[in-house]
Amino acid sequence: MVDLDFVMQGVKVERFAAAPTLLFALQVANRTPALLVHAVMLNCQIRIEPARRLYSALEHEQLSDLFSEPGGWSPPPPSFLWTRCGVVVPAFERECVIDLPVPCSYDFNIAATRYFYGVDDGEVPLNLLFNGSVFYGEADGIPQIGQIAWSRESAYRLPIRVWRDMMEHYYPRSAWLCLRREVFDQLHRYKRKRGLPSYERALEELVSDKLAQASPADPSAIRRPN
Repeated sequence: MVDLDFVMQGVKVERFAAAPTLLFALQVANRTPALLVHAVMLNCQIRIEPARRLYSALEHEQLSDLFSEPGGWSPPPPSFLWTRCGVVVPAFERECVIDLPVPCSYDFNIAATRYFYGVDDGEVPLNLLFNGSVFYGEADGIPQIGQIAWSRESAYRLPIRVWRDMMEHYYPRSAWLCLRREVFDQLHRYKRKRGLPSYERALEELVSDKLAQASPADPSAIRRPN
């Protein structure tokens, strides 16, 4: 059975995709050189490991709706799924480096998006788990098929600036919210009755009224500027 190792070497933004996409440079190494790798149908599960980094007081507050009350992370936040992706690895002998495309969502109903947005600086600890089918064989032998176990994994620390650069590239100075139809209907009625030119202006009025009512000592009224 062929033995493969996986190591993440870097990441960059795909500038010309239909949706926000990161390209992870993935090194695939064959530890059984007597066997030739014809192709790999590779699946990847990417998990975020929040407990593997430190957080500022502001980050604690910004992530409180995701984990717990500010300053009350005990026990440490557990790992959680970011996304799943896949790629076909072409034939190689000893090792190769391929781009692993990872589509990214800007939906703030998704925990991973809220986590990336709430982290101000530094890196996001990731754990990538691999699975799939590998087609291999000896040089003059019959091709064989083997399975890659989920025990194959690689740790990587994603610079948060890369995620922010990607979202700024695809959604300049913007963010996306998905609303229930009933909530949108209320916002639409408010916009129409107030004669406002855009939904953004309607939200600005509503948020300004809410902040004006909040006490200055209320930490929920203090948010990082966009």
